[in-house]
Amino acid sequence: MKGLEFADYMVVLVYFIIVSSYGIWVYNRKKAVKTDSKDYFLAEGSLTWWAIGASLIASNISAEQFIGMSGEGFFVGIAVASYEWVAAIALIIIAVWFIPIYLKNKIYTMPQFLTRRYNSTVALIMAIFWLFLYVFVNLTSILYLGAVAINGLVGGEYLHTLMVGLAVFALIITLGGMKVIGYTDVIQVAVLIIGGLATSYLALTMVSESFGLGKDAIAGFGAMMKDAPEHFKMILDKPTEGTSQNDINKYLVLPGLAMYAAGQWIVNLNYWGCNQYITQRALGADLQTARTGILFAGFLKLLMPIVVMLPGIAAYVLHKNGHLPTLEGGSKDAAYSAILAFLPTGLKGLAVAALTAAIVASLAGKLNSISTIFTLDLYTKYFNKEATEKKMVWVGRMTVLVAIIIAVFFTWEDALGIGGEGGFTFIQKYTGFISPGVFAMFILGMFWKRTTGAAAIAGVIAGFVLSIFFNQFAPQTFGNETWLWTAFPNNDGVYEIPFLICMGWSFAFTMALMIGMSLFGPKVNPNAFHNDPEMFKVKPRIMVMIILTILIIAAIYAKFW
Repeated sequence: MKGLEFADYMVVLVYFIIVSSYGIWVYNRKKAVKTDSKDYFLAEGSLTWWAIGASLIASNISAEQFIGMSGEGFFVGIAVASYEWVAAIALIIIAVWFIPIYLKNKIYTMPQFLTRRYNSTVALIMAIFWLFLYVFVNLTSILYLGAVAINGLVGGEYLHTLMVGLAVFALIITLGGMKVIGYTDVIQVAVLIIGGLATSYLALTMVSESFGLGKDAIAGFGAMMKDAPEHFKMILDKPTEGTSQNDINKYLVLPGLAMYAAGQWIVNLNYWGCNQYITQRALGADLQTARTGILFAGFLKLLMPIVVMLPGIAAYVLHKNGHLPTLEGGSKDAAYSAILAFLPTGLKGLAVAALTAAIVASLAGKLNSISTIFTLDLYTKYFNKEATEKKMVWVGRMTVLVAIIIAVFFTWEDALGIGGEGGFTFIQKYTGFISPGVFAMFILGMFWKRTTGAAAIAGVIAGFVLSIFFNQFAPQTFGNETWLWTAFPNNDGVYEIPFLICMGWSFAFTMALMIGMSLFGPKVNPNAFHNDPEMFKVKPRIMVMIILTILIIAAIYAKFW
């Protein structure tokens, strides 16, 4: 693939200058007002609703979405957009019911929530777990996959240089604190969306031209729907005896209606509502600002499939009809890069800027969360309880530096094998097993006063063990067809239960265990939160945003069911 030209490099340089200059300006303004620990870690009270919403999306979308979701669009089709559109509904639930609890109880970190609601042992276990997960799974995979993706666009000879460059850029932004991250994320998400939409537009016009319809993006979309109608079904049919292996593989990834009663909600509610990396953006704001920002993020999620999935479907149609020779072997992970190869000079630079924005924003958000958890939940509790505000900020910055150095070290020669598994798979493998237990612990802790600390610890362990059991051993132990599940053969002929179904059953049994254990405790746990029904009421403006989101999603599902 032809590398970048002078105009492309100029576009990337302009992007870098704008983001850096704006970040320095925000930092200098912040420094003139105050620089305490809560301001550094949470930008307390200073992020507007639009900054919160943009930062949520910028932190969420990274190279694994551009490459991974586009690849799933190539393989499965529009059904993969369920992750984005269910997320929009999940964000409504979080804005209405989760955030009021966090803000009323002055929760700034997820381990702090666990300490307040359960005990310090639960919080310590999860703080250490989250730190290892964020450093060795999330940071490394984002950095590696991002460097690989951009390296492919610039000529394929700069992998290590790009790793260091991305790490340093993210480090500069992160050292300014949460306020700098939040406001620079507004630019990052703008670049991400503009660059992504430009790529999607080009992909659709390529399809239109290949069918002799001229340069017409709308005609290209229509041609895709006619040529690949199976790629425009939101709900996949359950495989039967005559179903092809290719369609079985699709169902294993997105198991039709069943996933909406199981894993999709656990994935999204846990990620958006119980994840320091995400919730941190809203924890320093007042309730109305936080709610508006979260719902604004929900609106942006409605747009994301157009940016990160549509090019994959276009690549499938072009490849199927012999118009995409660069996509050798029909590899789904190469679909997005194959489309980018056709971008004209200048737009290719914009695509690199969009990818860089997604990667750097995700790295900065993750680094800030690592810094916050280590400083507030470990350092000030177990190493230096008398730490001053200045000392806490210094420790936070040193934590950021150490974390990014570790990430670069482990991605330099891909010591963790991320390239072999794929970044998206790598992240899902090491986070998906723990999600049922963590979400059960949070949801019961918020809304059931009887839940005990012992039940919380048992829930995390049980959720992990049950996830392994359902994913690896259930079909061999109890058979491929039971009243709980149906297992299907994968490409290797090994029967497996769809991952999202496994997650649903792991969560259900974990909840049952935690409820059963808690029934032997006091009727009201001493650490229980006392929720006032009034704090869950929403203002008319918020209700309008909620209704609009639901109506748009309902229309999408009605069209593509």
